[in-house]
Amino acid sequence: MEVSPLAFGGNVFGWTADEAMSFRLLDAFVDAEFNFIDTADVYSKWAPGNQGGESETIIGKWLTRTKKRNRVIIATKVGSEVGPAKKGLTRKHIFEAVEDSLKRLQTDYIDLYQAHVDDMATPLEETLEAFTGLVRDGKVRVIGTSNYSRERLAQALDVSERNGFARYESLQPLYNLYDRAEYEAQLEPFCEEKGLGVIPYYALASGFLTGKYRSREDAEQKARGQVVKKYLTRRGFRILDALDQVAEQYDSTPAKVSLAWLIARPNITAPIASATNLEQLNELTEATELKLDDSAVALLNRASELSGEAEA
Repeated sequence: MEVSPLAFGGNVFGWTADEAMSFRLLDAFVDAEFNFIDTADVYSKWAPGNQGGESETIIGKWLTRTKKRNRVIIATKVGSEVGPAKKGLTRKHIFEAVEDSLKRLQTDYIDLYQAHVDDMATPLEETLEAFTGLVRDGKVRVIGTSNYSRERLAQALDVSERNGFARYESLQPLYNLYDRAEYEAQLEPFCEEKGLGVIPYYALASGFLTGKYRSREDAEQKARGQVVKKYLTRRGFRILDALDQVAEQYDSTPAKVSLAWLIARPNITAPIASATNLEQLNELTEATELKLDDSAVALLNRASELSGEAEA
């Protein structure tokens, strides 16, 4: 399965991008020769008036309108709470949820179906056997996971190997220039050893690494403002300073530099990033063409070392 070096984050569809804008963004993304679209059944339940499934529904309408199903790789997820008794990774819920996702997406198969969050209450054998059934039936091409620890991921791969089940072929972890510790220490070497694709989410730290949030005032009244505030630390500002320096060196932007740093990391398949207008989307796609030299990477690595965490 060949995917573009950047995945479009569909969490904005039906939230900060309405249906019309979502269609324009998807058209532009594919016209720029990108093909990887990530969503989940729970997107975007958190928005006022939403109940979950809005993102998949918009993507499905776009697929039907444009007839571009064969030009895109659709990744979606199951496991987060969509409604009462609609959560987890039990066989029953997976089988029900995949039918709901297929209906909303208006397609008869999902390219990458991912366990959104770990479900410690359900045996891995039950979860992986259910996923294997979906692969066997042609409803899913490949399975992956998100938010798994190294220990649980290792256990899951072992269960698949011992039982002849489909195995998780990808991991979607939290990883960006600020959030480095857990992935690099635990998951990066394991994914490389096992040959797993890595699709980091929050690639731009909810917009912080674009440089548009320089103070708490900047974060007020913004859709992701409360999330961004945790990055407003001495270390966060040190990272922004380094991004500014590298962006100036390459006549680029902090967002492009942040994504280029991620793409250059070993074993990264495609970072996930979202856009709510065409200008933002162009900035994201152009980031895949930016190649940072060793000195720029070293500067960013030093600035983002895990020290100086105290609030500014």
